Amino acid sequence: MIELKNSKFTNVFFINDKICTRNLNPGEKVYGETLTVIKEIEYRFWDPYRSKLAAMILNGCSILPITPKNNILYLGAGNGTTASHVSDIVTEGYVYCVEFSARAFKDLMSVASSRKNLLPILENAFHPERYKSLVGNIDVIYQDISQRDQARVFITNSEQFLKSGGYGIFMIKSRSIDITKPPRIVFTDVVEQLRKSGFKIIDKIGLEPYSKDHLGVIVKII
Repeated sequence: MIELKNSKFTNVFFINDKICTRNLNPGEKVYGETLTVIKEIEYRFWDPYRSKLAAMILNGCSILPITPKNNILYLGAGNGTTASHVSDIVTEGYVYCVEFSARAFKDLMSVASSRKNLLPILENAFHPERYKSLVGNIDVIYQDISQRDQARVFITNSEQFLKSGGYGIFMIKSRSIDITKPPRIVFTDVVEQLRKSGFKIIDKIGLEPYSKDHLGVIVKII
């Protein structure tokens, strides 16, 4: 028996305990995900092994500051897997997707072609001044990049775009920062760096078993 449940977050649902979003573009898959129709509405199952945001929700984050009217800056959008689910959630806002890899960007462009609220930007997230003219004031910055100085990228973009009182969701990849240190030490160092830069730490969520040596951090600028 198929059972649809609302989650505690807007536009995020569960079908038989599997996380999903309502498909903004009915009939179209993004990464081979399963589609299902309930009462004439189509939903997309959201794979937590391919999306750290889904993993963070499943692992019990206290809030999800991505809501229908938000404008989101997504740093490291890749092929558009998670970005497409954010697009499903942000039905009245826009998702500005920054991606540096030309190969991934090609896939991202294909996803964006049928999702009018998803705006791809081929750029390096280390240089927000290069896309400043394309991105206005942002409600939420979501970052998922594999660079050593991830914190600096997040802080610099926040200074440039994030509204007063805005939120950030930062997926810390410890092995990309320092493979010689235990992940918990790397996480502690990055969180402290965020605190010193004026962010209030709202939540910290480990992403195992879906993603090893990753920590999702939700912050608010103060």
